[in-house]
Amino acid sequence: MWLVKKSKVHGSGVFATKNIPKGKKIIEYIGEKIAKSEGDRRSELRIKKYLNSDKTGSVYIFELNKKYDIDGSPLYNKARYINHSCEPNCEVDIIDNQIWISSIKKIKSGEELTYDYGYTFDRDDYKDHPCRCASKNCIGYIISSDDWGKFLKHLKKNINKLKKL
Repeated sequence: MWLVKKSKVHGSGVFATKNIPKGKKIIEYIGEKIAKSEGDRRSELRIKKYLNSDKTGSVYIFELNKKYDIDGSPLYNKARYINHSCEPNCEVDIIDNQIWISSIKKIKSGEELTYDYGYTFDRDDYKDHPCRCASKNCIGYIISSDDWGKFLKHLKKNINKLKKL
């Protein structure tokens, strides 16, 4: 139903090998189940590693629930290659303590699978997460669509400050 190959969005991506109907569970995001505190620790370490190098990287820590995360960094977790998009064709569903990527629209064979990573807007670090999805509605950064209003308000406020200078 899918395969991993080079992506125009970022690095590798996951692509449909046949048409996928809307509402279909496609792939499970798998890895080591870890406590939230361990997930936070690993995330910080990985972020520091990439900030202190000329490489780009991914953290692969996915929130499962209030107590646990999934560390999806093992190479056997092919779902880790699904890229973010501001116009996704998939969404994340947590079903029976499993993280599933499911289609939210019809996906054609050859099309890249994408979902909204759901990053909360943070004035201090949103610039660390540029979006490369190139969709017509792309806002330029990986920010949850739920927070686009906050982001646009922030931009407008800063533009108004610059106009006053």
